[in-house]
Amino acid sequence: MGKLQSKGRRSASLYRKVSKTEDPHPGPGFVQFGRAHEDTVTAITTVNSDLCLSGGRDKAVVVYDWRAGIVKQRLLGHDRDVTKVACVYGSSRLFSASRDKRALMWNLQDGSRPAQEFVGHDLVVNGLAVSPDGSSLCTGSRDNSVCLWDTETGGCLNKATISRNLVTHLCWIPESSCVVQTSEDKIIRVWDSRGLQVVQTLPPKQYIQVHCDASQDGRYCLTSSNGFGGEGCEATLWDLRQTSKKVCEYRGHLQSTACGLFLPSSTAASPLVATSSHDCSVKIWNRDSAACLVTLCLDGAGPLSSIATCDTTSLLCASFNTGIHLLKLTSCGGLELREAARF
Repeated sequence: MGKLQSKGRRSASLYRKVSKTEDPHPGPGFVQFGRAHEDTVTAITTVNSDLCLSGGRDKAVVVYDWRAGIVKQRLLGHDRDVTKVACVYGSSRLFSASRDKRALMWNLQDGSRPAQEFVGHDLVVNGLAVSPDGSSLCTGSRDNSVCLWDTETGGCLNKATISRNLVTHLCWIPESSCVVQTSEDKIIRVWDSRGLQVVQTLPPKQYIQVHCDASQDGRYCLTSSNGFGGEGCEATLWDLRQTSKKVCEYRGHLQSTACGLFLPSSTAASPLVATSSHDCSVKIWNRDSAACLVTLCLDGAGPLSSIATCDTTSLLCASFNTGIHLLKLTSCGGLELREAARF
């Protein structure tokens, strides 16, 4: 359940019990909406100012109105768990990847069946990124390969394979032809989609990097590390203009940091990043100083698998046990993060 944690305080374990002095219930104004998924929610992103797109272990891809608390569409087409979802913000084209080795494209106006199917990987598809103009889709798999697809025809434009490159995540750099990729080999690669060639590699980390995000200006990359007991578990800020430039690390999570995102510009004095972790917490950080500004623990939620930004004050957080959490970030009299709804 949602409660605010003071700066610097750490939870004792992944599924810690609520102490007698702590309120186990969300605060005033909390709303419980109908559930979007019947099982673990594995991935989430925003479609527009009202809708989000999520995928789960129930094999469903769901379009949900997070303001009204209503399922708009339940898209069924995958045979196994959905691993990733993606879209170009404001577009009607939606994308999903799955353990069934496929990626699918959906139309927001008609989700009765997939609009396109992308078949070509031999193992689970863990990476999914769509170009800023929506014309190309990049996928990555545990089969060591990255594929580039034409979203109109579903044809594979290019495929590249690198030994031990078990892809964990892909992110298209805004206003660019380049894609950032993380892998189980701990190397962060930047691909140029025009020839599907690696044009930049960042120094390997000690632990597997499981997620990546790029800043809106394309200057920075944020990667997230797995780990346990506080070892690893960090997010790392990289300057993409300098191959080996690690700017800073965000340390404080006790379990794997599953996701890290750059937050849109807000009234805060400094740029912010957000992270979600398997330790049931979401943290907001000062991007430049790496100071943890606020921590929200969602007790009972289990590992937090993914987060997405709705606007400058709203975040969506996907969890293993309790669905999707709507979080509100305010800066009146200091930065505060609270749970506003769940679905």
